[in-house]
Amino acid sequence: MTIWLTLCVVTLLVAYLIGSTPTGYTLAKLLKGIDIREHGSGSTGATNVLRTLGKGPGAFVLVIDAFKGVLAIALVPWLFSFATGQNLLPPTVDPTLWLSWMVTLSGLAAILGHSKSIWLGFSGGKSVATSLGVLLAMNWQVALATVGVFGVAIAISRIVSLSSIAGAIAVSLLMLLFHQPLPYVLFGIVGGIYVILRHKSNIQRLLDGTEPHLGQKSSTANQ
Repeated sequence: MTIWLTLCVVTLLVAYLIGSTPTGYTLAKLLKGIDIREHGSGSTGATNVLRTLGKGPGAFVLVIDAFKGVLAIALVPWLFSFATGQNLLPPTVDPTLWLSWMVTLSGLAAILGHSKSIWLGFSGGKSVATSLGVLLAMNWQVALATVGVFGVAIAISRIVSLSSIAGAIAVSLLMLLFHQPLPYVLFGIVGGIYVILRHKSNIQRLLDGTEPHLGQKSSTANQ
């Protein structure tokens, strides 16, 4: 059991490190020689990269940050396959139950890594794109429905942060609607709350009426 638990901990640490990969920061350094944290909202995420560097770099960061979430979840089936092949899976472990919990914890680890990157002094983005990648790997229907909520919200408001918050709120409800296992529902609740908390400054600007709309140049941005 000790070996199995050690493998689980190592998997979660790797998931965190994957999430910690500073995509936006690295791209800004390579393209412009700037620290993205000193521009716009100070975030390393796709929206701040979009406003600071343009559409192409913004789209690239969005895709890579989402892929980080997918990759973190992909570690879990590999872990179970390796443990089974090496006879390291204890007989007391229920693979189905452990799998859903490990997927949930790996997803949360990647989200934490993106927003609190060890390579950037525990700073980062708002974790929206990485959360989307995690959702795609968990259940693509929930992910697409969440994107749908985001799309409707942004079509109406033209505000990225507000739309991201709407998507974060919708996730746990969609997990229930699509009859997902309890760990996934808890992921929706915990992950959604975390993403909302990461938008604290955006919420204040929304209340003040100063949050920028889509396409608007500003010194403050969403992620």
